[in-house]
Parts: sequence; structure tokens; C-alpha cells
Amino acid sequence: MTSVVDRFLQYVKFDTQSDELTNMTPSTPGQMIFAQHLEQELRQLGLTEISLDDNGYLMATLPATPGLEKAPVVGFIAHLDTSPDASGRHVSPRIVENYDGSDIVLNRETGITLSPSEFPELKDYVGQSLIVTDGNTLLGADDKAGIAEIITAIAWLKEHPEVKHGKIRIAFNPDEEIGQGAHKFDVDRFGADWAYTMDGGAIGELEYENFNAAVAKVTFHGRNVHPGSAKHKMINSLRIATQYAIMLPRWETPEHTEGYEGFYHLTSIEGTVEQTVLTYIIRDHDRDRFERRKKELEHLARKINKEFPGCAEIEIRDQYYNMREKIEPVMHIINLAEEAMRAAGVEPVVVPIRGGTDGAQLSFKGLPCPNIFAGGLNFHGRYEFVPIPSMEKATKVIVEIARLAACK
Repeated sequence: MTSVVDRFLQYVKFDTQSDELTNMTPSTPGQMIFAQHLEQELRQLGLTEISLDDNGYLMATLPATPGLEKAPVVGFIAHLDTSPDASGRHVSPRIVENYDGSDIVLNRETGITLSPSEFPELKDYVGQSLIVTDGNTLLGADDKAGIAEIITAIAWLKEHPEVKHGKIRIAFNPDEEIGQGAHKFDVDRFGADWAYTMDGGAIGELEYENFNAAVAKVTFHGRNVHPGSAKHKMINSLRIATQYAIMLPRWETPEHTEGYEGFYHLTSIEGTVEQTVLTYIIRDHDRDRFERRKKELEHLARKINKEFPGCAEIEIRDQYYNMREKIEPVMHIINLAEEAMRAAGVEPVVVPIRGGTDGAQLSFKGLPCPNIFAGGLNFHGRYEFVPIPSMEKATKVIVEIARLAACK
């Protein structure tokens, strides 16, 4: 049977980098090409209820073991796209056998090195075989490792009918990296009682809390006058925007926070004397603090307008919410995942996601959907790597969830 490593090395060859500027679904043609390839693979495996819609959402079924048709329907989900933050074209992965703890030279020509002095988590994988990049692209373990693990686990279950399970649904969706993966996901058509995204990081990660998220656009209107005669006439929107930015708490930014700590993150500044736009993302796990952060941005805009009437206007748009409120009523699905991990020889590490996940949006659409590790680290850049044993363990966790869900 094709191994999870073989599948992964094949999948990363597909260029599936998403693009938030195209206003299409999927946002790039490479994602549909990859989905069509996976569709054929699923047909060859003999799965049923296979569907690939025009938006690039691929779904399929592994039927229940005879007699277990009434067992809960469990889903497994991963995303087709890779991050726009780094090139996903011409990915050239390499296996470092039995990593010895030293620096890994990714590219001798450019001197790019993956070093434990900069990435200390490497030390956790001494003695294991790692898949790394050639230093020119990201790797794509986010989330092609998840896809490889799901398909390998489903193929294994099909080849081992002695391991009994209920109906299993799988889905691969586009555009997770640009926050649109769940937008056109048909939860009713998927038809699972609950699901897991295989999209987490290091081995053992189990996540059912994520940030509440919003984006804010603050626009400052100025008045340009020749600087030689500007006294009491010019209103410099750039300077006022800078004044606004430094009014926010200095230490509540991504580079100064961790764990459950939220932040304001200035992501772009575009401006001239006449007009300047600041774009922020707002993040917090706690819903009340999240709402207070939004109110603080609005309060500061009002303060600016007291000094410069009509100068500032603010638009805030919520993006997603913490899935915890949807998972807590069904905590048995977390307990099941923890039990499956231990059965696979993995100690669960329950951590909050300092970001978002398709599972959050799907949970609010009626499909409870926590997140499980796929094994990769250092996502979205050339220093991304994935330990092979982590992918193998993730595959086994899927098998154990399928088995245990049918026993409950």
C-alpha cells in the first residue's frame, strides 16, 4: 500500500498557493488541478459518494462496516491550498535520515540553513527522519501532510476490514490560507455528525480553541497644501495615522504575546498627506476582551476626531469566532480524540490556536470540528519541515478515531 510519505512527496509537487485577490473559488487553478488528481485517486481506492464541485470542494465516503451503519458518521477534513506567504511552485523536498541535531543545509548556493539555534524545536526530533525544503519554497505540509494522512488512513481501513468502523466522510477544500475555506463548504451535503481538521502542527496537538478575529480599516482624511505656506492649513493624514497607531498598547502586539494573550496587529499602512489607511487584525480568545478591543479602536478614532474633526473613520468586520463555545457542549469528541491519540502512542497536547482554522467556521455552521496535528512545523516559509514519524502517528490516530467512534 502506498505510504503516507510517498503520497506526501507526490502531493507537494502540485502548486496550490492561494490568492486572496482573484475573488474566485478556488482562488487559483492549481487547487482544482490537485483536487481532480485526488478525485481520481479516491475512485481508484474504491470510495463511494465522491463529488467534486465547481468551487473545488472534494468529498468522499468510506462506507460503514456491515452492521455499523447506525454508528456516528465521523469526518476528516484538510485543505488543498498552501500559503501565499511563500512560493509553492517547484517544491523540491528532501529527506534527512536520522537527524543528528546539527544544522541542516537547505541550499548551499544561497547559504540557507535550518539550525536548532534559531529553531530549537528541531532538538525534539533528533534520531528521526525529517522532510525539509531546498530553501527556495515552502514545503506544503500545511496541509498536504493532512491530506496524505487522511487518504492513507482510509486506504488502510479499506484494506483491513477486520477493523470495524462507522461511515467515514472525508473532504478536501480550497482557500483555507486566505480565510475562505469554509465559506462554500456544504455541511448538510457532507453529512457528518462531527469532524476533525487534520491541520495542526507538532505531534500531539489537539485544538478546540481559536482566536475570535476581526479586521479593522481606519481611514484618515487630510488636506494637502504646499509646505511653504502650510501653517494652520495643512492636515497631514500620515502624521495623524501615526499618532493613532502609537495610542494603542505597545505590548499587545503579536511579537509580545503568547498563549491566550490577544493583540492588535497593524498589517499595512497606505497613505499620502491627503489620505492614509491603517489596516489592523484584532485577535483574542476571550469574547468579552475581543469586543473591548474593537471598542478601543473606535474610542481612539473618536479621540482623533475631537482634535481633527471629521478626520478619522473606522470600519470593523468580524472574521470568525472561537469554536470553544460550539465544542464544549460535545466534549465527547475531544475525549475520543485524546483516547485515540493514546491508543496510537501519542500523548495529547491540548493547546489554543493562535490563529484561525476552517474548523472554527465549520463549527459555527453546525459541524463541530476540532483540529488535530498533521505533524509539520515552521509553516508558511522555507524553513518548514515535517518529521516522518509524526505523519505516521497522525495516520494511526485517524484509524483509531474511526475504530473507537464505532465502539461508543
